[in-house]
Amino acid sequence: MGFIEFIISFLKDPRTYIAAWIIALGPVLVYCPLFLVVFIETGVVFFPFLPGDSLLFACGVFSHPGMYDGLPDGEGLNLIASLLVFYAAAILGNTSNYWIARFFGARIIDSGKVKALTPERMRKLDEFFEKWGGLTIVITRFMPFFRTFAPFIAGTGHMNFGKFTLFNAIGGISWVSLFVLVGYFFGSVPFVQEHFSTIVLAIILVSVLPAIIGAVKGALASRKK
Repeated sequence: MGFIEFIISFLKDPRTYIAAWIIALGPVLVYCPLFLVVFIETGVVFFPFLPGDSLLFACGVFSHPGMYDGLPDGEGLNLIASLLVFYAAAILGNTSNYWIARFFGARIIDSGKVKALTPERMRKLDEFFEKWGGLTIVITRFMPFFRTFAPFIAGTGHMNFGKFTLFNAIGGISWVSLFVLVGYFFGSVPFVQEHFSTIVLAIILVSVLPAIIGAVKGALASRKK
């Protein structure tokens, strides 16, 4: 299966993949691929499209005892372990992104190889930093694409590392806690179980909606000019 096909398939039904990883790796090592997905999405500017929100929600569901019939008893995820692993992945990912920008930011932008790092997104993030300052790192945690690029832009000169680390920790803990705990507390609701794929897709749609609206506004403004 190609990488793009894997991402699309994972977005549609993350439960199947998580269950397969638990069975194949066990209830401890399963946290390795889960950590990597969140770390790479937030820490490597080339992969802003990885399914962070839906993964956190699905792992919250799996952290609730007995929430998946396909697993042996006691082999689901642990809520505290899930939270701690994802806290670390989110915070370390952003930190990695920041330092990549510090050392290679100008070179990466000038190369044009990161097609998703469009002038429109960069302009929007510049406006965010001008308006919200450090809170930009917290706000963009809840916005796919922007949460990958915000620490990168911060590292190119918008923020010193001490201030960035503070807002990075606040944003990472808030983002992970929200999606994991929503999955944990509401994943047992029969309606959620029966319409899980639809709910995951709705989460993705709501998450990317600000980016879509921003892109449409930018396109309309460019056309008017």
